[in-house]
Amino acid sequence: MTDINAVLEGLTSVNAVSGDESKMLETVQELLKDVGEAYTDSLGNIFCTFGEGYHIALEAHTDQIGFVVKSVSDDGFIKVEKCGGIDRRMLLASEVVVHGKEDLRGVISTLPPHLQKQGEEKNAPEISDISIDIGMSKEQAERYASPGDKVSFYAPFTKLFGSRVCGGSLDNRCGAAAVILAAKYIKEMNLKGVKVTVMLSSQEELGTRGAKSGLYGKNICQALAVDVSFGYSPLCKKEDCGELGKGPMVGFSPVLDKEISILLTDTADKLSIPNQREIMGAHTGTDADVISLTQKGIPTGLVSIPLKYMHSPCEIIDTEDVVNTAKLLAGYVKEKAGEVNA
Repeated sequence: MTDINAVLEGLTSVNAVSGDESKMLETVQELLKDVGEAYTDSLGNIFCTFGEGYHIALEAHTDQIGFVVKSVSDDGFIKVEKCGGIDRRMLLASEVVVHGKEDLRGVISTLPPHLQKQGEEKNAPEISDISIDIGMSKEQAERYASPGDKVSFYAPFTKLFGSRVCGGSLDNRCGAAAVILAAKYIKEMNLKGVKVTVMLSSQEELGTRGAKSGLYGKNICQALAVDVSFGYSPLCKKEDCGELGKGPMVGFSPVLDKEISILLTDTADKLSIPNQREIMGAHTGTDADVISLTQKGIPTGLVSIPLKYMHSPCEIIDTEDVVNTAKLLAGYVKEKAGEVNA
C-alpha cells in the first residue's frame, strides 16, 4: 500500500516555483514507474499514458508560488519580484530559500516593532519594499545568487495530529499526489476499453499556462482536474468553504460538464466515499477552465481537496481527503469503462 505521507513529503520537498518545474520530473518518474513512462513537454508539463480506448485525462498542477531574484543590493540583501499570487500580509520575517548556485537559507527582513511609527504595524509591505537577508555581503551574495534565480518559502512537510499535515506547497502537490495515487489504482484494476493520461501541469500560478496547451492533440474524451479549495477556518464564511476530513469537493460550475459532476457525486455515494459539493460561478479559477476549451472542447470535471491557509507557508490538509480523492477518480474511470464496455 502506498504511504500517502511519503508521497506528499517527496513531492513537497521539490522546488518547483512557477516556470522552474524541471526538478519535478525525476520525482514523478519514480512515483509512476509501475504505471508507465513519465515524460515532459516544452512547457514543463509531465505526462504518463497507459491503456487503450476511451481517453480520460487526470490533471493537477505541480508548480508553487514564490519569487524571482531581481538584484543584490549594495549591503548584500536580495531584492525580488513575485512569482504567482503572493499574500503580502504574511511576508515579514518569513523564512525562504534562494535557489542559486546552491540553496541559501534566508529571512525576509522586518523592522522591529520598537522602531515602527504609529500605524505602520497595520501595513502589508509591497513586494518592491521587501529584502531577503542571507547574511552575506554584496560580494559574497553575488557568488551564489543571480537575477533570475527562484526563491521559495522554507516550509518543510510536517505531520500534525491524526491525518492532518502542514507544508508550504500542498497547493497543489496534494492534488498531484491524488492523481498519481489514482493512476496506480486504475493500473491495478487492469480495465479494458479505457486509456488514461496523467498530466501534471506547469505554471498554473502564472495563469494556467501549462494546461492551456498540454492536452492539445492528445484526443482526450473527458478530463478530470484536481486542485485545492478553501477549507473552513475562523473568519471564513462556511458557505464558501469545504471542511477538512469530509472528503473531496466536487465542483459544479457553468464551465464544468454537469454530467461529469453528477457522475462524480453518484460514484462517491456508490463507493461510500465522503464528499462535498462546491458551487461556483462563471469560472473555477483552476486549470479546468482552460482544459475545457482545448481544441474543440473537452468535457471537464473538477475535484478539489479542502485546504486551510492557501498561498501561505503553513497550508494544512487532511491526508484522508487526498486518498479519498484518488479513490473517487479511480472509481469514476471504472464507471466510464463499464459504460464503454456495456
